[in-house]
Amino acid sequence: MARYTESVCRLCRREGLKLFLKGDRCYTDKCAFSRRGYAPGQHGQGRKKVSNYGLQLREKQKAKRIYGVLEGQFRKYYKKADRKRGITGENLLKLLEMRFDNVAFRLGYGQSRSEARQLVTHGHFLINGKKVDIPSYEVSINDVISISDKSKASEKFKTFAENPKTLPTWLEGNVENFEGKVVREPSREDIDIPVNETLIVELYSK
Repeated sequence: MARYTESVCRLCRREGLKLFLKGDRCYTDKCAFSRRGYAPGQHGQGRKKVSNYGLQLREKQKAKRIYGVLEGQFRKYYKKADRKRGITGENLLKLLEMRFDNVAFRLGYGQSRSEARQLVTHGHFLINGKKVDIPSYEVSINDVISISDKSKASEKFKTFAENPKTLPTWLEGNVENFEGKVVREPSREDIDIPVNETLIVELYSK
């Protein structure tokens, strides 16, 4: 399975904002973006005029990096969103939100989406009682996400239970009970990522 293996702090610096790819570290003084809030590389501090295409590209790159998907995957999500009824940009973000690794992260399992993705691939989760270890699996409404009995006893999941997150309104349950449920499809108002999806649509519509 292809994945990005370089420093994720460089991604935040390239996009010019915190993408919170390292969880709690992003809130500390150790955050690379806080210390060097300019693009990486020899010419990172130079001022550059950005074209309309450049703006569109940066929005696409931000979305890809926040959700941890590669170019081929992202293009497939866009094509699927374009075929669905409704607004293409919003459909795209909804599809990305319904990825299993993102749902696990939203439920409070993991300080970042990358950590939640790792937990999924290691087989800690069940969907409707069946083991699923595919991060890109598309979760559906009324799906119940739970933790395997073996994993419930691990220190990592006990830590998650002791530090619960506030759930978005399209999910219910809590990490203390090691169970969550998708009650509805997320709306655009529920998706709090700093991305202008209209620019992504403009980029792919050329």
